[in-house]
Amino acid sequence: MAPNLFGTSAALYLEASQQDVHQEKSTTEKANGQKLLAQKSSTPKSKYEWKIVWRNVIAFIYLHLGSLYGFYLLFNGTKFYTFLWSFMIASMAAVGITAGAHRLWAHRAYKAKWPMRFILMIFQTIAFQNHIYEWVRDHRVHHKFTDTDADPHNAQRGFFFSHMGWLMLRKHPEVVKKGGTVDLNDLEQDPIVVWQRRLYIVLMPLCCFIIPMWVPCYFWDEKPLNSWYTTVLRYTFSLNMTWLVNSAAHIWGMKPYDNTIGPTENKSVAILAFGEGWHNYHHVFPWDYKAAELGNYKMNATTAFIDFFAWLGLAYDMKTVPVEVVMKRAHRTGDGTRYKKPEVIHHHSHEGSKWGWGDTDMQPEEIQDVQIINKSD
Repeated sequence: MAPNLFGTSAALYLEASQQDVHQEKSTTEKANGQKLLAQKSSTPKSKYEWKIVWRNVIAFIYLHLGSLYGFYLLFNGTKFYTFLWSFMIASMAAVGITAGAHRLWAHRAYKAKWPMRFILMIFQTIAFQNHIYEWVRDHRVHHKFTDTDADPHNAQRGFFFSHMGWLMLRKHPEVVKKGGTVDLNDLEQDPIVVWQRRLYIVLMPLCCFIIPMWVPCYFWDEKPLNSWYTTVLRYTFSLNMTWLVNSAAHIWGMKPYDNTIGPTENKSVAILAFGEGWHNYHHVFPWDYKAAELGNYKMNATTAFIDFFAWLGLAYDMKTVPVEVVMKRAHRTGDGTRYKKPEVIHHHSHEGSKWGWGDTDMQPEEIQDVQIINKSD
């Protein structure tokens, strides 16, 4: 997952006033460019120098110090209702990222009718990881060029960089170059995504900070200082839970489905990130709406959320991968921790990676092997 916090926030107003900039390229041009740059991934690297984004550094220092103070206040004056309220807001924000920005919009792993998309858009705005369009763009690039210079949070550069350091530096030129080749036409056709992007400069402060802080003060007379720092704690904690998917789940864990890639299966991250820690499976089958092979909800709360909305008739065309297809892939490239151990492979590669359903590099057999649950007429 690829939250981009403050790196481009100064340009949000300008971006909101130029909604049609990215519509100049046709889908075909983007697809062709994507393939061409993927083929040239072995070209000589240009010299890259760090450019620190100091406003982000200062913001992160404040957020983390403020969170420590907010944690202290939880045991020294903050009301229990305020804690419960913040937990509920944090859960909504998490689902906005996992079920919304990630599985719905970034990977197109299922479809949702407008009421569900609107709810997920509001939840994603609460999370404040930049608007859906930018979040999806970075995440698709991450999947397409995992653990290379074109990956916004390249785990090969270490834990801290992939966790939060990438937001403290200007993007590597390869991220910008190859990011322009990823098709985003589907987002440009979604009125809810376009609407959020246009009004994000207003929606984000209201949903992430102002309303969450105001409610405890108004309804149960919480002290403004306590309410604010509880809000800061909630927001910073949510950020770090998302960042763990970029860092820990790319460094520590097993690789039962593909031993040639960096992403791993990390149970702890899966629990903390609402089911997003089964990362080796997810990078092999990014179009699976469960983002995991598991058949229950115990460590995948996001799947339960999507299935509930499917029961309501608001989520449909939920794509998943048959067990026999998963086993076949694991036998061929996995590390043997879940299925039969193959010949050990030591090198990592992003070749053949796809960002999700609709990637122009998907093979016909991959499309044919997908099961679609609750299929629309």
